[in-house]
Amino acid sequence: MDNLTLVIPAKNEKESLPEVLEELKNYNLEILIVLEKEDKETIQSTENYNCKIIYQDGKGYGDALITGINNVETEFFCIFNADGSFDPSELNKMFDQINDKNVDFVFGTRYEKNCGSDDDTIITLIGNFIFTKIGILFFGLNITDILYTYLMGKTSKAKDLKLNSKDFKFCVELPIKAKRKGYKLVTSKAYERSRIGGKKKVNAFKDGLLILMYMIKLFVVRN
Repeated sequence: MDNLTLVIPAKNEKESLPEVLEELKNYNLEILIVLEKEDKETIQSTENYNCKIIYQDGKGYGDALITGINNVETEFFCIFNADGSFDPSELNKMFDQINDKNVDFVFGTRYEKNCGSDDDTIITLIGNFIFTKIGILFFGLNITDILYTYLMGKTSKAKDLKLNSKDFKFCVELPIKAKRKGYKLVTSKAYERSRIGGKKKVNAFKDGLLILMYMIKLFVVRN
């Protein structure tokens, strides 16, 4: 996987990031960590690992991911969380899928047969079900877990989308814009592990409302 870069947004993940990087030593890939300059403790936690750190100018999860993707130099990229919830053993399967010339993005899913999550709550489960159904019914998406950002893609195609969501709206912006561009989206079975440390940054109600309003906007404004 020498032509794959992991994009890891790692704000305030000093507890879990070293363990994640230790686990990733077994894989031959580039690692790009996106941080805020003032996050000194997380920056220090990476000192013993072979990875590249870049700093986002703005704030937010989406801003970190866009900053990371725009700095990827390999053919493929993969979003990989710093909290330990993503299982790196699933990378090989996703990489085999993205190497198909007809596939542009591979989306991990926790909601198909033989999948699951140790980190989901009833609130996030219901919210994700609703947003996934909206994606299927109103945007023609064929993915079954729209808010799960364990995804791999062709870097040039992602950059072509001109993504601009600075927060968790990124989760729906990428698949919807990719679908409208005519790119091929497929799913890959995944199992979300419990996070190692730190706290979830998503606010289920606040961010859920923002995502809903954004999906309505994308449905109304189709350019």
